[in-house]
This record gives sequence, structure tokens and C-alpha cells, in this order.
Amino acid sequence: MSKKIVVITGSPRKNGNSFAMTDAFIEAAKKKGHTVTRFDAAMKNVGGCRACMTCFSTGKACSFDDDFNTIAPAILEADAIVFTMPVYWYSIPAQIKGVIDRIFSFVVGGKDISGKECALITCCEEEDMSVMDGVRIPIERTAALNKWKMVGEVLVPGVLEPGDIEKTDGCKKAAELAEAI
Repeated sequence: MSKKIVVITGSPRKNGNSFAMTDAFIEAAKKKGHTVTRFDAAMKNVGGCRACMTCFSTGKACSFDDDFNTIAPAILEADAIVFTMPVYWYSIPAQIKGVIDRIFSFVVGGKDISGKECALITCCEEEDMSVMDGVRIPIERTAALNKWKMVGEVLVPGVLEPGDIEKTDGCKKAAELAEAI
């Protein structure tokens, strides 16, 4: 069954390791017949939530009109959401954090986004797998809060320089993640 998948990236490096895994996932998902819409958050203008509580009151997800309002309709219609990002300073990169925070608008706006599938693709420089907890745990909690089903995670340690991912099975695992959706 073909699904609508939204992929939201959080890296500013188009030739980086998380982008390589993202590309592998998207290629595999499209081969399975899924429709994939990609948003590169680092190349968008998305600010943080201002907690004004006026979500969807203007006909858009956010009263403060930025690129989140182009992402929100895709999230609303998606069957699955895949977050991809590197770990920055033991946490979620700022480039994608605004998008994640603004998912709050669906809650305030009374939009039912439950029942979606969710997945995570991330990598980090260090070899210690717990370094990715600063990304993994918030995404898992976001999924739980929104009643999304976590269908998989690709967590790759030990990559920093562009191309380091090729020394791992990260792209292979990212492509295999498409099987879970």
C-alpha cells in the first residue's frame, strides 16, 4: 500500500552523512511506491514556537507566517514522518528543532494527527551510542505524545566528515528502514 511520507531533515550540510542516509531512505521508499515529500529545515525559515496559542486561527498552522506553514499541511496529510539529522552538541540541531516545536500547533489547533508512523535517522561523531539519546528520546516522546507509532530508528555513531558514512552500514540501514513503513 502506497503511503505519503514526509521527511524532515535537520542538517545544513547537503553533502553530509545524515543527508546521505536520507537520500538512501528516500530512494528505497520511492521504489516501494511511496510518495515522499522532503523538507530540509536548515534551508527553510522556521522560527521557534512563540506560545501565542493562536494556532490555526488564521487558516494556517501558525499565525507567524514562515516556512512552517508550508510544512504543516504535509504533516497533516502524511501517513508517516521521518526525522533525519546529525547530533549537534548532544541534542537536536536548531535547524530542525523549530519544526519539531511547532508540531505543538496541531495540538492547540485541535488537529488530529494521531495514527501516523514515525522514524528517526541520525548520526554523530562519537562512538558512544548514548550520545544520540539527546535526539532519540525527544523524537520518541514526540511520537508518543502525538500517538504515532515508532517504526524504526537508524542510529550511526563514529561519523563526522562528509563521506564517513560510507565506511558504515548507515545508508544500507536507512534504505532498509523504508521496509518498515
